[in-house]
Amino acid sequence: MNQPIARLVSTWLPRLSGQLRRPEWLVFLPALTLGAHWLGGEGWLMVVALGAPLIFTMAGAFRFSTAPSGATTFGINGLAQRTHVIDQIDHILMAAPVTGRNTVCFVLQVDNETKLVDMHGRIVQTEVLERSAERLSSALRDGDLVARLEGGGFAIALAATRRVDLEMAIQIAGRLQAVLAAPLSLNAMRVYVSASVGFCIGPKAPEPSGKALLEAAQVAADVAARHGAGSIRAYQPQMARHRADRDATRDELAAALDEGQIQAYFQPQISTDTATITGFEALARWIHPERGIIPPSEFLPLIEDLGLSDHLGAVILNNSLAALKSWDNAGHRIANVAVNFSEVELRDPKLAERLKWELDRFDLTPDRLTVEILETVVADTDNDVIVRNIAALSTLGCGIDLDDFGTGHASITAIRRFAVRRLKIDRSFVARVNEDREQQKMVSAILSMAEQLGLDTLAEGVETTGEHSMLAQLGCAHVQGFGIARPMPFSETLGWIEKFNARRGNILRVGQKAR
Repeated sequence: MNQPIARLVSTWLPRLSGQLRRPEWLVFLPALTLGAHWLGGEGWLMVVALGAPLIFTMAGAFRFSTAPSGATTFGINGLAQRTHVIDQIDHILMAAPVTGRNTVCFVLQVDNETKLVDMHGRIVQTEVLERSAERLSSALRDGDLVARLEGGGFAIALAATRRVDLEMAIQIAGRLQAVLAAPLSLNAMRVYVSASVGFCIGPKAPEPSGKALLEAAQVAADVAARHGAGSIRAYQPQMARHRADRDATRDELAAALDEGQIQAYFQPQISTDTATITGFEALARWIHPERGIIPPSEFLPLIEDLGLSDHLGAVILNNSLAALKSWDNAGHRIANVAVNFSEVELRDPKLAERLKWELDRFDLTPDRLTVEILETVVADTDNDVIVRNIAALSTLGCGIDLDDFGTGHASITAIRRFAVRRLKIDRSFVARVNEDREQQKMVSAILSMAEQLGLDTLAEGVETTGEHSMLAQLGCAHVQGFGIARPMPFSETLGWIEKFNARRGNILRVGQKAR
């Protein structure tokens, strides 16, 4: 055989063989047989009728599933796992017109996986995932495929089956959750695992391909995870649109952070005894180029939901320290600036180290930075990383404020454990405190407890002169709220400080404590 012909055979024979393996070509076998009879009579009919099935068989067209016997798992590491899932689904979907069988793809996301890492470390996380994969495999049928997804979680492709409906898929999803729910014994401790599940039935996929089916199941799993631990969701077409909108929002928020649209506004805190400015709180504001100022209630939940809390925290911290330095340079000694830290930021093992580096960069001492922590974080957390971080910040010299006090049921033990310096009394206790006797009793009880524990106090959300005056008489040391000043961009703070100091005498008379 000469070289051109050999090259032609070596090029096209594998391609032809690959095409003949596709089961959908079997649909044309009856038409091919009839055509042979019409063109060549009974002789050709016999050749095609006997020869074509033999050729298809040799090419592998009748091997409808390449799945090995038994549910299969792949190693925790490596990115080829997604390819195995897609390949298995592709084979089933291509054969479906002939076999009448279809599949379902499930994606399981371990709930609170970040918390698992924080509490037990990466080694335990890896072992939990390996053991979970083994459990899932043992609970499935021969031919079902279990794979670890590189972005987290598991993908499961069911072997070809005749019955593929919503009820069956939900039952399987529940069984998979039950398999993972049994406690794991690791290093003399019990670890509990739960998972959110999203799935897509083969005929419901956006396109008849393994890639589309897997991606649809992942979209459903993301929706399930956002609805709480242990949720189950079936893929719906509108989910993809919501995900696209979500991705667009994330990109817009990330760009806003990078471009300075989201920045720190500053609200002053003043002493009820001396009427001096004792600090500013930094509050995030989004200055949208088209919509103007977007309220934090609209974008802060999205920031957290989209995983941008760290990015936002870095921006606000940088703005705050830069503001402190600028006030110093302008001759206004502001004692400190208070910055809210999210639970996500507090889980960063290098938080104290990072803050010290930032303070050194601006040539500021740690006592100039107050770290605000929500009472709900202090009340609910059993996270050792958060406890160590807050202790490290206190040791560094930063002030620790317990924000929204009275709303999160923090115990006295927790307050001491977290080295809290000051309680910020929530607005719900401050409102109408000058008119409501019950409010006065609540505030007095909080102030009395704080005094016994040696804690400073600040009332937030002060909106009227009457509230300000009553809080001063009750003994609250600091106040903050619209009644004093609204949050303002840094460019307005210098002028506000000068005007405030000029009318300080009037403020002192309003806030004079009872003697």
